[in-house]
Formats: sequence, C-alpha cells, structure tokens
Amino acid sequence: MAWTLSTAGPGEVVKPNERLSYGRMVGLGAQHVMAMFGATFVFPLIMGLNANLSVMMSGIATVIFLLIVGNRVPSYLGTSASFVGAVAAIRAGGGTSAQVTGSILIAGLLLAIVGLVVHFAGGAVVTKVLPPAVTGAVVMLIGFNLAPVATGVYWHQDEWLGFLTLVATLVMSVVFRGFLSRITVFLGLIVGLVIAWLMDVLSITGYDRFAGGDPNTPLAAAVKRVDFSGVGKADWFGLPTMSGPTFTGSFILLVIPAVIALIAENTGHVKAVAEMTGENLDDVLGRALIGDGVGTMLTSAVGGSPTTTYAENIGVMAATKVYSTLAYYIAAVFAILFGLCPKFGAIINAVPGGVLGGVTTILYGMIGILGAKIWIENKVDFGNPVNLVPIAAAIILGVGNVSLKFTNDFSITGIAAGTLVAVIGWHLCNMLSKKVKR
Repeated sequence: MAWTLSTAGPGEVVKPNERLSYGRMVGLGAQHVMAMFGATFVFPLIMGLNANLSVMMSGIATVIFLLIVGNRVPSYLGTSASFVGAVAAIRAGGGTSAQVTGSILIAGLLLAIVGLVVHFAGGAVVTKVLPPAVTGAVVMLIGFNLAPVATGVYWHQDEWLGFLTLVATLVMSVVFRGFLSRITVFLGLIVGLVIAWLMDVLSITGYDRFAGGDPNTPLAAAVKRVDFSGVGKADWFGLPTMSGPTFTGSFILLVIPAVIALIAENTGHVKAVAEMTGENLDDVLGRALIGDGVGTMLTSAVGGSPTTTYAENIGVMAATKVYSTLAYYIAAVFAILFGLCPKFGAIINAVPGGVLGGVTTILYGMIGILGAKIWIENKVDFGNPVNLVPIAAAIILGVGNVSLKFTNDFSITGIAAGTLVAVIGWHLCNMLSKKVKR
C-alpha cells in the first residue's frame, strides 16, 4: 500500500508501485471514474438492476481486486456487458432481479474457481481449454444475440427518439477526441434524454409502443417521455437499496457462457497491461481471475451487477502512461461517493426506452465486433475446418436463439447452446483432425 514518488519525465512510464504528486493522482483518479462511469451505469440500467448500487459496489470490488493481485495489475472493475444476454433470457423466462443476481453470483464463484486452477496450473491452461477461436465466437454471439432486445424491446418504444439518439452517439464517437471519445455512449444517453425532453416540450407525438399498447395508436399529448418527478423527491445522500440473491438452476446455466467471456477479457487485459508496463504478469493472471470472481460475487450478493476489468481504463493508462494503482484506489472512492447519491440515480432512471434503444444498438454491436477483434489479434485461421465449422455453427445457434431441449423441464437456448457447440465442437474437431493426419 506504499507508492514511491516517481521520477519519470514527461511521456515516461509511471509504474504500478509508483505515484505522481497527490494532487495529480486525484485528477487521474477522477479521469478513471469518468472513463468507466458510462458503461458501469448504463449496463445495470439495461439489466434492470440498481445502477447507483452497482456504481458504489464497483468501487468496493476494485479495491478488493487490487488487494488480491497485490497491487500489480492496475485495473478498474466496472459492470460487465457479457451478462446482458443471459439476464435478458432470465427476464424473458419470468426471472426476478433476485434470481438474476443469484445466477450471476454463481458465475462469479465459477470464475474464482477457474482463477485458482490457473494460479496453480499456469496461464497456458486458459489457451488450451479456450483457444482464441472459441473465445472470439462466444464474445461475438453474446453481442449479436442481443439484437432483438435492442430493436424489438427498446427501439420500438419510440423509434424516432431511438434513431436520433443513435445518430447523436455515432457523430460524437467520430468527432470527439481524447477523453470525451471514451465516454460517447454515456454522452449519447445524456443527449438522448435531452432530445426526449425537447420532444415533450414541443409536443411531438409518439406512439403507444412507448406505453406498451397498440403500436398504431398515437400517444395522448399529456403522456410524457421523460418524468423527472422522482429526481426532486430523491435525496442527495443515501445508501442504495440492497437485496439478497435467489438461486434457480435453469437460470444459472444461462449465465455460464459469460464466464468464458470474462476469462477472455481478464486474460487480454492482463496481457495488455504487461506489455505497456514492461513487466511479466503471467504469475498473477490466476489472481486477477480470482479478484474479478470475488468482485462479482460480492456485488451480486447485495443486488448489484457483475464486474469485469475495464478496457476503457486501460485506454486511459495507455494515453497517460500512468499505471499507478493509487489512481484506482482514488477512483474507487469517487465511485463509492457517486453511488451514495440517489438524486443522480433518479436522473438516469428517468431515461425512456427509446433512448436505450439507440444506445444499446451500438453497445450490443460493439460487443459482437469485439469477438472478431479477438480473432484478428490472434490470427485465427478460418481456412482450417477445425476453426471454421464448429464456430460457424455455434454463432448461428447463438444468434438465432436456438433451443436444445433435454427434458420437459430443462433446455438450453441461445448463448448457452452456441457456447456448448463452440467449446465441445472445437475440441472434438481438433482431436479428430489429429487422428486423421496420423
């Protein structure tokens, strides 16, 4: 917990166990908060969980993560997008928030167990069991499986509001540079909220998709897209509402594929930090997985959202070359304080569904594209049938939301089915191809 004052000059690396002046470190900590804040707040909102609680718990989870890795891996634990698809499936099956968080807690436990295995067996075991072809496919189908949620649930609540939000977010992502470019999704949420408010002021008529009724019936002029009444009633300071988890076997199975995505994310992030800092971090990969697993278990135990190491914050480090873990402890404190402000949460909760439609269209697509990014960075050869055939089948099963029924009471669908085919299919094809060559 002691940081040495860095003597690095401009543009030189400040290592994890070093720091700049405390004033500059506070500024860097605040920057890390803003980098993670958009997604950490938006994804709980999409999953129907308490966003204020999730932000507060992300700060606590980050502190625990840093302690578990011995302050060697500078990273922030924000809300994971990998669980959104599974949560949508749980909600569609009538699952409650308690069942959602209970399922996620078990996923966190599995990730921690994987971390223990990796810690003692070595990081190479991750690539052997989950090669890049498989992890890329799982991440891709997690994103693209969500397309019906964005277009069929949120978008149709107010199509033009969703479209304008989408356009505004696209423009900002291209026009903005530096720090602002990293939070364009969050800014898109804010701009969409402003657009919705202006549409109310100008009495622009929407359709009853917004109210969940007849899609061809215009809304009454008195129906508002944005209701800020809850903001005035909310306190400036208060502890977020917490709730305990409930465990349901069929729902737990739906979240297991997300564990694979978390393993891929954490592995990639640890390697990225190692490359940027010039330090060998292979021996702490297992502890990083344990830290994320424990963080996810802790947050979901009180009703918060799952966690993962954040690429947004790694991008901030790459830009500043400051890898001091002190910045993340400061960021964690800021996040805890933000989470203790119910008034801010009330503003975000006033966001109408049409705005979420515009934002999630981009977010879910970005998750899917990250799968392709894993393939490209690892130079996966799709000229090889071992990679091509099982992965192609897995993606169609996942995106098409195909169901595999085992009994009258048990079946796996969508992401879970695609993941099963990707993992088992790849290893089966790999084994058969080696026998054929002999």
